[in-house]
Order: sequence, then structure tokens, then C-alpha cells
Amino acid sequence: MKPLSKIPPIAAGVAFLLAGIGLLSALQQLALGVFALVPLAAGIGILRKSVWSAYGFALFELAQLVVSPILLSRTGTIPKSQLLFALGLNAALVVLYYFAGRILAAGGGRRGWAAPWIAIACVCTLPFLFVQAFVVPSAGMENTLLIGDRVLTRVFPKVRLAHGDIVVFQYPIDRRQAFVKRVIGVPGDRIRIAGGVVYRNGAALKEPYAVHKFVSAGSYRDNFPGDPARSLLEPGSPEMAAVREMLQKHVSDGEVVVPSGKYFVLGDNRDNSLDSRYWGFVDAGDVIGKPFLIYDSQEQGSAAGGKGTLSRRTRWDRIFKPL
Repeated sequence: MKPLSKIPPIAAGVAFLLAGIGLLSALQQLALGVFALVPLAAGIGILRKSVWSAYGFALFELAQLVVSPILLSRTGTIPKSQLLFALGLNAALVVLYYFAGRILAAGGGRRGWAAPWIAIACVCTLPFLFVQAFVVPSAGMENTLLIGDRVLTRVFPKVRLAHGDIVVFQYPIDRRQAFVKRVIGVPGDRIRIAGGVVYRNGAALKEPYAVHKFVSAGSYRDNFPGDPARSLLEPGSPEMAAVREMLQKHVSDGEVVVPSGKYFVLGDNRDNSLDSRYWGFVDAGDVIGKPFLIYDSQEQGSAAGGKGTLSRRTRWDRIFKPL
């Protein structure tokens, strides 16, 4: 029994190590600091011989083990070896903390409270079955979304899109990438752009969210549909092939007609956005979800005096900003 008595202190040490890793991660992504508190509480509780601090963290890791394959599969880019390692680590932690709880109970440790740990396991796991986090990588949605904004996106139940909704979707040209744009046209809509103004079904749209840094009278992007050869796309690129197909099959009387099961999307930063003008429609099956909250925002810049290095600055005014 003596060797087994070392398991609770080892479990506490591992919990503190996980808490430290979580706090370091929070320096890069503020919201992750919340998850550092869970192993920290478990470690402190185990040292105080609380049985449910060990059982509770085992339950927390078990919940992670169950949902991790679902969450990781959504990205489609996680290598199989990395996925198996993550699952193996979660399983090992479940076993470690379960036996730590058994040993504490056998040694007369106090029971502690089960309900808070059950709540923690649910709150830190179940919501992620319904939402997914994304980082905004480009300026196509400025000023609504900035580079470095981290957004929570509702992915379940399946969203129904309407005019003006912001949507995250798989980029039709490369479905390993996720794009975020605004829905301008739904099935049956007729879309055209003249002088930078968007017309839907013959009526000019009022778009307070749209940013126009410069409008060019003869440009392809500000007068759409037009000749894709003037779009600056590479002639043989997949984007050019997709936009030519759209313009050949879905233009009537100088307007793009959105077909069934498709959406026409634009970035709010109209002069700097790779959107439906350049690669066609978004298929309904490629829609991931609707972002509803900015939970973190990091601005990158060059560090003072640091050649080639980057600094990060948290945009506090954007944290927990609803969309």
C-alpha cells in the first residue's frame, strides 16, 4: 500500500503542472486562463485530501476524452498521431485521478463536494458541442472583425442564414480553410454592384458596416458582374475557374442570380476582401456556423527595438463584444 500512497501527491503535482501550462497559454490567449483554474483547484483539493477533488478532475478529463474527437474532427487538419496522443493523455489522466480518489478514500480522506465538479465538467465541455472558436486571420471583415479577433461560432443546431448575417464557412476552393464573410444574397436573390453600391433585387442596400477606402469607377470589384479577366485573378487559378462558372451560368440581365442551396457573400472591407466576387457562391453544406461573440482580441505588431520580432497587445475594448 505504501507505493500507492504516493499516487495522490503525484496527481497533485501533475495538476499543478497542467495549471502552469494553462497559465502560460493564457499569455497567448486570455480565455484559456479559465481552464487553468480547474487543475489548480484539483491539485489544492488533493493536497487537502479531498476525495472528490481527485474524482472530479477524473470526471473532467473523461468529459474531455469523450468530446475531443468531435471537436478535433471539426478542424479537419489534426494529424492522426496528434489526435491519438491527445486521447491517450486524457485517458491516462482519467486513470490517474480515479485511483488517486480511491486511495484518498481508503486513507480516510474527506469526501468533499461532488456537485461543483459535475457542474465544472458540464460547463467546460458541453458548450463546445454547440460552439466552435475561430481566429480572424485577415482584414476582409474590417472594421466589424479585426485581424487577431477570436470569435465563438454557433455550429449546432444547424444555422439558418438571413440577409446581413455574418457566417463562417469552408472556403469552397480549399475546404481546409475557414472564411468569415457577410451574407448578401440568399437563394433567388439578384445581386449587382455599381460604383461600389450593392443592389439586391433592384434596391440599393444601406450598409453601415461596409468599409470603402477607395472606390474605382471602372474596377471589377466595384462594378459586378463584369469581365473576370479584369479581376486580377490568375488566369488558370481555381478561383478564376469558379468565378467564370458562376458568371456563365448564373447571370441574367446584368445581375447574378443566387441558385438554390447557395449564398452570395461579401467582406465588409469591400476593397480588400476575397469573397463571392472572386470565387463564386458558398454552398449551404459548407456553412459552419454564425459567430456571436468576440471572446479575445490580440493585435500584433513589431516589438520596439526587436528586429523581426512580434509583440502582442490585447484589445480590451473588444473582449466579450457581441456580434
